[in-house]
Amino acid sequence: MPLAPQDSGMSISESQMSIPGMSTIDPSLRSTPSLLVGLKRGICRRCPACGQGALFRGYLAVLPACSVCGNDNEQYPSDDFAPYVTIFLVLHLVMPLFIYADRTWEMSVWFEAAVAIPIFIVITLAVLPFAKGSVIGFAWAFGVTRKTNQD
Repeated sequence: MPLAPQDSGMSISESQMSIPGMSTIDPSLRSTPSLLVGLKRGICRRCPACGQGALFRGYLAVLPACSVCGNDNEQYPSDDFAPYVTIFLVLHLVMPLFIYADRTWEMSVWFEAAVAIPIFIVITLAVLPFAKGSVIGFAWAFGVTRKTNQD
């Protein structure tokens, strides 16, 4: 998506650029990449560059560009790593509780499965967008981007 006019003879400053259907963007709001800032903004599901614009459109769809600073948020790869992070977190947080419950109360395996599986599914689906945001923040902090046809 081009952000500036192409060969129209007009010069436009970067702070006056706009994305169709969005407000005027201000690239001066972008901050210097750092790990803690990127993770914090990603977990809050905000643009990693400015921390003000939304990162997602819906549940997991990344917005192509930030509506505040114009940062290209689709360039950061987060396809496979976010589910791994989610599974790691959910299993390490929830499994000790189920092990404790198994050792404390006498329950049948079917009852344990009937309780555990829905809990795992709900917690996994709740954590996934935050994990994906943190992966995007991590990629922003370290400059990890997708290869494009222009590279």
